[in-house]
Amino acid sequence: MEQRVSLITLGVEDMEKAAAFYEALGWKRAESPDGVIAFDMVGQTLGLYPLTALAEDIGLPVSALGQGAITLGHNTRAKEDVAEILARAEVAGAEVLKPAADVFWGGHHGYFRAPDGSIWEIAHNPFSTLGENGAFRWNGY
Repeated sequence: MEQRVSLITLGVEDMEKAAAFYEALGWKRAESPDGVIAFDMVGQTLGLYPLTALAEDIGLPVSALGQGAITLGHNTRAKEDVAEILARAEVAGAEVLKPAADVFWGGHHGYFRAPDGSIWEIAHNPFSTLGENGAFRWNGY
Protein backbone atom coordinates (compact mmCIF):
# COMPACT_ATOMS: atom_id res chain seq x y z
CA MET A 1 0.00 0.00 0.00
CA GLU A 2 1.40 3.38 -0.98
CA GLN A 3 1.50 6.08 1.69
CA ARG A 4 -1.44 8.28 0.72
CA VAL A 5 -5.12 8.93 1.34
CA SER A 6 -6.99 9.28 -1.94
CA LEU A 7 -10.60 9.71 -0.85
CA ILE A 8 -12.17 10.89 2.39
CA THR A 9 -15.81 9.79 2.53
CA LEU A 10 -18.23 11.37 4.98
CA GLY A 11 -21.43 9.47 5.67
CA VAL A 12 -24.11 12.15 5.96
CA GLU A 13 -27.84 12.09 6.60
CA ASP A 14 -28.71 14.93 4.22
CA MET A 15 -26.47 15.04 1.15
CA GLU A 16 -27.72 18.34 -0.26
CA LYS A 17 -27.52 20.10 3.11
CA ALA A 18 -23.96 18.83 3.60
CA ALA A 19 -22.98 19.84 0.06
CA ALA A 20 -24.50 23.30 0.50
CA PHE A 21 -22.32 23.81 3.57
CA TYR A 22 -19.09 23.07 1.66
CA GLU A 23 -20.28 25.16 -1.27
CA ALA A 24 -20.89 28.06 1.13
CA LEU A 25 -17.21 27.75 2.06
CA GLY A 26 -16.36 28.26 -1.61
CA TRP A 27 -15.82 24.63 -2.68
CA LYS A 28 -16.89 23.44 -6.13
CA ARG A 29 -18.50 20.07 -6.88
CA ALA A 30 -16.80 17.67 -9.24
CA GLU A 31 -18.84 15.66 -11.73
CA SER A 32 -19.86 12.42 -10.08
CA PRO A 33 -22.45 9.67 -10.48
CA ASP A 34 -25.85 9.90 -8.81
CA GLY A 35 -25.72 9.07 -5.12
CA VAL A 36 -22.29 10.62 -4.53
CA ILE A 37 -21.27 14.25 -4.18
CA ALA A 38 -17.55 14.89 -4.64
CA PHE A 39 -15.26 17.85 -4.09
CA ASP A 40 -11.76 17.52 -5.58
CA MET A 41 -9.00 18.81 -3.32
CA VAL A 42 -5.22 19.00 -3.68
CA GLY A 43 -4.22 15.33 -3.89
CA GLN A 44 -7.51 13.91 -2.55
CA THR A 45 -11.25 14.04 -2.99
CA LEU A 46 -13.85 14.63 -0.28
CA GLY A 47 -16.89 12.49 -0.95
CA LEU A 48 -20.35 12.84 0.59
CA TYR A 49 -22.35 9.62 0.70
CA PRO A 50 -25.68 8.76 2.35
CA LEU A 51 -25.01 7.47 5.87
CA THR A 52 -27.38 4.51 5.55
CA ALA A 53 -25.86 3.50 2.21
CA LEU A 54 -22.35 3.75 3.66
CA ALA A 55 -23.30 1.51 6.58
CA GLU A 56 -24.89 -0.98 4.19
CA ASP A 57 -21.82 -0.93 1.93
CA ILE A 58 -19.51 -1.59 4.90
CA GLY A 59 -21.86 -4.24 6.27
CA LEU A 60 -22.53 -2.60 9.63
CA PRO A 61 -25.62 -1.02 11.18
CA VAL A 62 -25.62 2.79 11.21
CA SER A 63 -25.39 2.70 15.00
CA ALA A 64 -22.07 0.85 14.77
CA LEU A 65 -20.46 3.65 12.74
CA GLY A 66 -20.78 6.08 15.63
CA GLN A 67 -18.94 9.38 15.65
CA GLY A 68 -15.25 8.54 15.47
CA ALA A 69 -12.54 10.60 17.12
CA ILE A 70 -11.15 12.04 13.90
CA THR A 71 -10.64 15.55 12.64
CA LEU A 72 -10.14 16.83 9.13
CA GLY A 73 -7.38 19.42 8.92
CA HIS A 74 -7.17 22.42 6.63
CA ASN A 75 -3.94 24.40 6.78
CA THR A 76 -3.87 28.02 5.72
CA ARG A 77 -1.25 30.20 4.09
CA ALA A 78 -1.53 32.96 6.71
CA LYS A 79 -2.40 33.14 10.41
CA GLU A 80 -5.22 35.61 9.73
CA ASP A 81 -6.94 33.10 7.44
CA VAL A 82 -7.81 30.85 10.39
CA ALA A 83 -10.32 33.26 11.99
CA GLU A 84 -11.70 34.22 8.57
CA ILE A 85 -12.43 30.58 7.65
CA LEU A 86 -13.96 29.85 11.06
CA ALA A 87 -16.27 32.85 10.65
CA ARG A 88 -17.24 31.77 7.14
CA ALA A 89 -17.97 28.25 8.38
CA GLU A 90 -20.16 29.63 11.18
CA VAL A 91 -22.17 31.72 8.74
CA ALA A 92 -22.61 28.59 6.61
CA GLY A 93 -24.07 26.70 9.58
CA ALA A 94 -21.09 25.27 11.46
CA GLU A 95 -20.64 25.38 15.22
CA VAL A 96 -17.30 26.93 16.18
CA LEU A 97 -15.92 24.66 18.88
CA LYS A 98 -12.69 26.58 19.51
CA PRO A 99 -12.05 30.09 18.20
CA ALA A 100 -8.76 30.92 16.50
CA ALA A 101 -5.95 30.99 19.04
CA ASP A 102 -2.19 30.63 19.27
CA VAL A 103 -0.90 27.14 20.08
CA PHE A 104 1.98 26.38 22.46
CA TRP A 105 4.18 25.02 19.65
CA GLY A 106 4.02 28.27 17.65
CA GLY A 107 1.06 27.68 15.38
CA HIS A 108 -2.44 29.13 15.32
CA HIS A 109 -5.68 27.13 15.03
CA GLY A 110 -9.37 26.65 15.81
CA TYR A 111 -12.06 23.99 15.33
CA PHE A 112 -15.58 23.84 13.91
CA ARG A 113 -18.22 21.13 13.65
CA ALA A 114 -19.89 21.03 10.23
CA PRO A 115 -23.67 20.52 10.09
CA ASP A 116 -23.03 16.85 9.18
CA GLY A 117 -21.08 16.38 12.45
CA SER A 118 -17.59 16.31 10.92
CA ILE A 119 -15.01 18.19 12.96
CA TRP A 120 -12.50 20.36 11.13
CA GLU A 121 -9.31 21.93 12.44
CA ILE A 122 -8.33 25.12 10.64
CA ALA A 123 -4.66 25.79 11.27
CA HIS A 124 -1.68 27.88 10.31
CA ASN A 125 1.63 26.14 10.86
CA PRO A 126 4.56 28.49 10.22
CA PHE A 127 6.93 25.48 10.23
CA SER A 128 5.03 23.58 7.52
CA THR A 129 4.31 26.10 4.81
CA LEU A 130 2.08 25.08 1.93
CA GLY A 131 3.44 24.38 -1.53
CA GLU A 132 2.60 26.66 -4.40
CA ASN A 133 -0.37 24.42 -5.30
CA GLY A 134 -1.60 24.35 -1.69
CA ALA A 135 -0.18 20.90 -0.91
CA PHE A 136 0.79 20.29 2.72
CA ARG A 137 3.85 18.46 3.97
CA TRP A 138 4.50 17.98 7.69
CA ASN A 139 7.89 19.73 7.61
CA GLY A 140 7.07 22.09 4.76
CA TYR A 141 8.66 22.31 1.34
